[in-house]
Amino acid sequence: MTMVTRRTVHGWCGALFLLGGLGGAMPAAAVTRPVSAILVDARDGSVLFAENAGIVRRPASLTKMMTLFLTFDALDAGTLRPGDPVRFSRYAAGMAPSKVGMRPGASMTVEEAIRAVAVISANDVAVALAETIGGTEDRFARMMTQKARALGLQDTSFTNATGLPGANLTTAQDIARLSMALLRDHPRRYAAFGTRSFSWAGRRVQNHNHLLGAYPGADGIKTGYTAEAGFALAASAKRGDRRLIAVVIGERSVALRDRRVAKMLTEGFAEPSRAPDRGNRPDTLEEWLSSGR
Repeated sequence: MTMVTRRTVHGWCGALFLLGGLGGAMPAAAVTRPVSAILVDARDGSVLFAENAGIVRRPASLTKMMTLFLTFDALDAGTLRPGDPVRFSRYAAGMAPSKVGMRPGASMTVEEAIRAVAVISANDVAVALAETIGGTEDRFARMMTQKARALGLQDTSFTNATGLPGANLTTAQDIARLSMALLRDHPRRYAAFGTRSFSWAGRRVQNHNHLLGAYPGADGIKTGYTAEAGFALAASAKRGDRRLIAVVIGERSVALRDRRVAKMLTEGFAEPSRAPDRGNRPDTLEEWLSSGR
């Protein structure tokens, strides 16, 4: 399988200039597996590029895409309302960073909680949402895995709502399909992933997705990092009526992750009428997933 044609692309140099200095916030990841990457056209699920996309690995905070999926489902079902309180147990408040820093017994609204998870990947808030919806994080994690199966994500399973070190598993191709499902099932609520910043207790924090505002058309969706998983990003960008979704898991730094995703998106948008490279590759993500690769 080959990537879309390599070329010098001038339209995204400015974006990469803005992204290039953002790699120093976290230590380089000690990743031994090769980087997993996939680029999908959201119009029809066409796989434009894939590399190690079926390798099972840790999702890190990409996990929270499913945490919010179930939150959006609960809002649509009416079992949860935007103004409902999300209370913090001692367990939730004790989560490791990234976090808002809520004390046990404190609360925020569901709407505020969604922003905190989507924008700054707050682990304490993700667990509080899990407990609000599922009663316990363990039960919520089982609900997450059940949802993954319902969506056809056969290589994805969860044991927590955060992506903190544990037994969560996924693949880049499953995350691409999860991204498409979020856009399909919750097009209005998806906008939370494009929120640029989150303010709480007088402090404003920028979205961890540095492509927002830097890469033309980027409007979501989620970053992730643990030492085991490496640096991960599921990103969506829309130009005109065309939307592409790029997923990278296992990069060694924020800067390398962002550059790789930006390059994939740019080369994908540069060839809007490109016929899929059939070779031995399925034409669509659905076929890719059903092939078991």
